[in-house]
Amino acid sequence: MVELRHSSSLGARASSSPMKRDEDASPLIHGSTHDDDHRHHFSRDRDRPFWSFLSDDLRVFSPLNSKISLILISVFVIVGLISAFSIFNRLNAPYLCKKDGIALHCPHVKEAPSLWENPLSATTSWKPCAERRNDGISDLPPENETSGYIFIHAEGGLNQQRIAICNAVAVAKIMNATLILPVLKQDQIWKDQTKFEDIFDVDHFIDYLKNDVRIVRDIPEWFTDKSELFTSIRRTVKNIPKYAPAQFYIDNVLPRIKEKKIMALKPFVDRLGYDNVPPEINRLRCRVNYHALKFLPEIEEMSDLLVSRMRNRTGISNPFMALHLRFEKGMVGLSFCDFVGTRDEKDRMAEYRKKEWPRRYKNGSHLWQLALQKRKEGRCPLEPEEVAVILRAMGYPKETQIYVASGQVYGGQNRMAPLKNMFPSLVTKEELATKEELDGFRKHVTSLAALDFLVCLKSDVFVMTHGGNFAKLIIGARRYMGHRHKSIKPDKGLMSKSFGDPYMGWATFVEDVVVTHQTRTGLPEETFPNYDLWENPLTPCMCRA
Repeated sequence: MVELRHSSSLGARASSSPMKRDEDASPLIHGSTHDDDHRHHFSRDRDRPFWSFLSDDLRVFSPLNSKISLILISVFVIVGLISAFSIFNRLNAPYLCKKDGIALHCPHVKEAPSLWENPLSATTSWKPCAERRNDGISDLPPENETSGYIFIHAEGGLNQQRIAICNAVAVAKIMNATLILPVLKQDQIWKDQTKFEDIFDVDHFIDYLKNDVRIVRDIPEWFTDKSELFTSIRRTVKNIPKYAPAQFYIDNVLPRIKEKKIMALKPFVDRLGYDNVPPEINRLRCRVNYHALKFLPEIEEMSDLLVSRMRNRTGISNPFMALHLRFEKGMVGLSFCDFVGTRDEKDRMAEYRKKEWPRRYKNGSHLWQLALQKRKEGRCPLEPEEVAVILRAMGYPKETQIYVASGQVYGGQNRMAPLKNMFPSLVTKEELATKEELDGFRKHVTSLAALDFLVCLKSDVFVMTHGGNFAKLIIGARRYMGHRHKSIKPDKGLMSKSFGDPYMGWATFVEDVVVTHQTRTGLPEETFPNYDLWENPLTPCMCRA
């Protein structure tokens, strides 16, 4: 048996020492007044058992004194028992769960009544209000009367691309420009060449936003040198700062668009702020995200099939959890955190980090202190077995149906074994669907990511294990849908502290987990300066019910 967390040895157990007895003669004890007799009796009585003195005392005590003595003795006995029990627990249970091979043994936790949804009373005060206007009136000028055309590359993975598209629509609105349908730039990690129309419903996108922004499918025919938009500096605005205010675009970008008529904005990752733009612009971004950007019908249908299979795995309708497990090799490497593993694993990870991020790696001497600091601050991805312990502490039983959205987990099946042993009803889309059913989506990695996105979105409970665009978009969308569905965001700082405490008992750990996460389940949360619109759309995109 080994303990879940690392802890220093407790050393030899402390043993209780006998209590020193008071050997002074009590003035209440009736005896001889002669010194010799007293010494004789004292010598003889010294070997008498302790309770014989009590019987003598009780015979000579007045009823009142006798009653007080009994009360005092009872108190001492009770205090002694409690202290002994506490010391026993402290010395013999300095762990949360025991690991025996791949099996992780945690004590039983009673299932809470609100395990699968947020309390109704906390979720009925807000409603979505970013839908398009239904009056059908558009105040947009014709395409040839706008300020010009803007063109963007949506970089990164599916969810970073989604945010870029929402921002592009907002920027076009700010400058009264025509937006050319964004190009999804080939991702350097996934090596994916998905086009906008391969993943999203273009017709719905353009039609839903027709009263907000002028959008065209392609570069105008009169602009003959289309490659210039991809390569020419003269056609590129490159000095846009991150989280730029709306006024920056009006002062610095709009004049160039009016001059050149067509301009590319690059790079365009996180190039529009949140609390430094008008509220109606943030509402428009929500309109794009939650209403205009729809996946293709075949992706939606396949995700519905996966959700249906998750809900009926037990033969009857059952709730299910979606777990976004971010523990791929790239994520582990980029985090620069230390994880449980063999010396060989750690050496290979060090070489990988040195190769991929040489500037951050340097000579490696500072990395151990960096890893400790990041773990203390809750900036490390949760390991699969840590996730298992947290879920069990929250009260989720062994029979919980869990859908795992994840890439290739670092460490493979060995790393996943404790989680799967504790929650055996844990599956991926590859296990829910046949190879033939998924083959049509494999030509675009983004399509597979879209399936994970939709299943997580429609789950009863969503659990994230690390930050990122995927998790915050899911949490934001579930909040926008009414806050009813739980979206659990673990407090990794507190969990790190608990996992590192060799004296943390299971009951205390469970109480900490439950109390801390009562407010970390996707409930309504007021926005604040520099808030993240994608994770918390409350103020700009929702209205009081």
